[in-house]
Amino acid sequence: MTHKQKPVIGISSGDINGIGIELIIKAFSDQRLLDICTPVVFASNKVVNFYRKTVHESNFSFYHTKELDKINPKQVTIFNCWDEEVNITPGTLNETGGRYAVSSLQAAVGALKEKKIEGLVTAPIHKANVQCERFSYTGHTPFLRDSFQARDVVMMLCADNMRVALVTEHVPISEVARHITSEAILSKLAIINSSLQKDFGISKPRIAVLGLNPHAGDEGLVGNEEQTIIGPAIRQAKNNGILAFGPYSADAFFARGQYSKFDAVLAMYHDQGLIPFKSLAQGEGVNYTAGLDIVRTSPDHGVAFDIAGKDQADAGSFLQAVYSCADIISQRKEYSEQRQNPMRKVAPDVVSRLEDEKIEE
Repeated sequence: MTHKQKPVIGISSGDINGIGIELIIKAFSDQRLLDICTPVVFASNKVVNFYRKTVHESNFSFYHTKELDKINPKQVTIFNCWDEEVNITPGTLNETGGRYAVSSLQAAVGALKEKKIEGLVTAPIHKANVQCERFSYTGHTPFLRDSFQARDVVMMLCADNMRVALVTEHVPISEVARHITSEAILSKLAIINSSLQKDFGISKPRIAVLGLNPHAGDEGLVGNEEQTIIGPAIRQAKNNGILAFGPYSADAFFARGQYSKFDAVLAMYHDQGLIPFKSLAQGEGVNYTAGLDIVRTSPDHGVAFDIAGKDQADAGSFLQAVYSCADIISQRKEYSEQRQNPMRKVAPDVVSRLEDEKIEE
């Protein structure tokens, strides 16, 4: 891949008292990462230098600027979002960490809108700590949905060929059931189906849908959402040309490895999908926001205040987020070219199966 072909990927700092900057330093200490992308970190060279001193084995160098037109394709570029001295207190939950996390994220979103960068990798924020007039969201996903005026988006966790998506995200358990509607499920399934095609190159994706209740309701004995809402939504999705299956009992589905037969799994709520995903992904998972015009990924973990500033953070998930961002940008370009030139020879799709393959429901 030449420098001209490399995507320019923005990286937000996350909470500056968390592990975000440490992850960035560790990841980009491997110069080979510069062969697949041109990274632009939205932060401050002063903050980066503070954390560079805490990472003992790093080969991290950077160039800093206040002008996005002066990005260096052969180096990590720090785009200085602020000039003032900031009191950095690793591992501390305070207003400073949240304020500069929002400043970094908003600067990166501005660069995306101006097409100065092609994708975004977000370092972790503390959801309660970022609440302010400029940011009143429960996380990155709804903020990006509104920033790019998307009707709906899907939080999708990815690791190798395992993808777990959510109908509801950061919703209290006491409120989950009222958010489970046929309309919501159909919207998520349409986004997932489209994303698997254009972002992951899967021509005929198969999507499993989990039930809401234990044992997927046991035919109405343990709740009836499967019969009245989820099942009808799956049938309607099939009528819409989406290969959706279920509803499956969540415990048996993951315990028996059934997820490996599908290209994505739609879970009804956060922990139903993320507990098995994180257990199986073993630290290599990536959070992807499907349904946006832009590409956004992030590591699948939080700010980790308990180890911040101690040189103990594992950059594995963050690295995967960078790789995934670059891969999806490339895949989207390829998909767009194929759409514009349908006669162009397409490589065999190694991920999707024959349409008549039998999958047990």
